[in-house]
Amino acid sequence: MTSKISPHPRVRFAPSPTGYLHVGGARTALYNYLYAKKNGGEFILRIEDTDEARSTEESLRGVVDDLVWLNLLWAEGVDPKTLKDVGPLGPYRQSQRQDIYKKYADQLLNAGKAYYCFLTDEEIEKQREEAKAAGRSPHVNSPYQDWPLQKALEHIEKGNKGVVRFKTRGLAKDYTLNDLVRGEVKFPSDMVGDFVLLRSDGMPVYNFCCVVDDHLMKITHVFRAEEHLPNTLRQMMIYEGLNWPLPEFGHMALILDEDRQKLSKRKGAVACGLLKEEGYLASAVLNFIALLGWSHPEGKEIMSVDDMIQAFDISRLNPSGAIFDRVKFKWMNAQHLRALPNMELWNAIQPFLAREKMELPQDPVWQDKSITVFKPYMEILSDAIELYKPLNDKSYVILPEAEEAMKWESTKAVLTAWKELVSAHTSDYMTEEEFLKIQDEVKNKTGAKGKNLFMPIRVAVIGKPHGAELKILVPLMKKDSLIARAEKALAQL
Repeated sequence: MTSKISPHPRVRFAPSPTGYLHVGGARTALYNYLYAKKNGGEFILRIEDTDEARSTEESLRGVVDDLVWLNLLWAEGVDPKTLKDVGPLGPYRQSQRQDIYKKYADQLLNAGKAYYCFLTDEEIEKQREEAKAAGRSPHVNSPYQDWPLQKALEHIEKGNKGVVRFKTRGLAKDYTLNDLVRGEVKFPSDMVGDFVLLRSDGMPVYNFCCVVDDHLMKITHVFRAEEHLPNTLRQMMIYEGLNWPLPEFGHMALILDEDRQKLSKRKGAVACGLLKEEGYLASAVLNFIALLGWSHPEGKEIMSVDDMIQAFDISRLNPSGAIFDRVKFKWMNAQHLRALPNMELWNAIQPFLAREKMELPQDPVWQDKSITVFKPYMEILSDAIELYKPLNDKSYVILPEAEEAMKWESTKAVLTAWKELVSAHTSDYMTEEEFLKIQDEVKNKTGAKGKNLFMPIRVAVIGKPHGAELKILVPLMKKDSLIARAEKALAQL
């Protein structure tokens, strides 16, 4: 795995802190992380925050927190708590590297491989319109490309502002990239005109920052989304212009929704933070996104991160678009959730139950038992809310949908018998068998059967005539609670 750049692989994830961490970004981070771990390399987090207008500390904090939640931890980059630099090759935030970019822009200017251009936006637009009308590529044709550097600097000293452009005239006709995912990709050099390296305010553009940072941070492999493929020609030209070795590139397929369109938040949560809020487990998110473009050699579907590290191989990345199947995602989350030890799952659902201000028994034996009962019905952690709600005495109310059952002639006798038999029960909790036995006794005492028997009892337990099976719920409810609820139901008759 050695290269001219570093004796061991160095990969990076380089988000822009202009919004949330999208699942596509999380997948890029994951593949880089897996490659580093599999090959004894280093995973670096670099922050691409040169878009001053849109980059925020809040977004950076969110992206970093999401990566920590996913446990995709980096060897170098910003500290997850303080956001200060950690590592020998910083700064790791592009906004703090402007002097570095200026140094290498000057190097290209002095070598005649770049030049100052003073074309106005209006002049550039006029050129583009003329080129379009003539059927030519709308590349900038700058009258300043042959100005001596000294002349350009004197022009700047007079108060004129110019961008720094990379000179593409006279470069090789074709550039060939041996992409690790897509195979051989050819770029004609006339695909781009003289492109900007530094804006007129001195702020560097993405492609220039990217090359300088990847080289100085000794990045050996660049794994990123397919949408970056068009940037690669410009980056190859800059590497060549600075006489730097090229890292290896792999461009991964886009993630598509069920309609084969680029995944967007219009169809549901695609932000890692929202997935966490909905109750997806980090382990399931990683498992699911790993399979959006990569497959396990043995066809395994349910995997831990260690399983993925062991099996990860770039040759198994698929260049075709991967479908984000939300039904499968939920199913996969359910597999991870049900594999958790009971008390670990109990702790995981606590924030969701607390959000609803539920008051539930603090007894670990009860908690363990309740998880055993409800685990098969949970797909995501937030499912616990509806499952546990009937057990929360404070949320017991008799709903309008119970009105019909409460009017039946036999209901009062059923509720009275139910209350008396529960009151006579000798322990705080009853088993499923004991509940079924009591239900049969109510039937024998009152002669009620079918819905005339079950619905009033259900109203007395959960406040409505339809819902979860009582043989599941009642064994989790204290005798006192069942009596108090039965009294409320009787009082409403």
